Amino acid sequence: MNETLPPCPECSSEYTYEMGALLVCPECAHEWSPAAEPESDDQEAKPIKDAVGNILADGDTVTVVKDLKIKGSSTVIKVGTKVRGIRLVNGVGDHDIDCKVDGVGPMQLKSSVVKKI
Repeated sequence: MNETLPPCPECSSEYTYEMGALLVCPECAHEWSPAAEPESDDQEAKPIKDAVGNILADGDTVTVVKDLKIKGSSTVIKVGTKVRGIRLVNGVGDHDIDCKVDGVGPMQLKSSVVKKI
């Protein structure tokens, strides 16, 4: 029966077993849903695009395409601000770019408000 179950995604143990709707690894105690595995692969394979449809990658330089108010501050990031060395992440909500904006500091941005240079 264990032949049809996938190995643990954390430690690659072949001794996984079912407990209700979850799969469990007895070696590292990792629990996961077998239906959630393919969905996470699809999300990683989906490219992140900027406001005009260009595919973004780690290390790209982008510019801001609209004024951005910073939550909890009176500071505004103006249109045309260059952001160098972005890093693509799964952030909070739609925020998928981790970066450092000059004069503001580290923050997360949405890919829909930047344009690749």
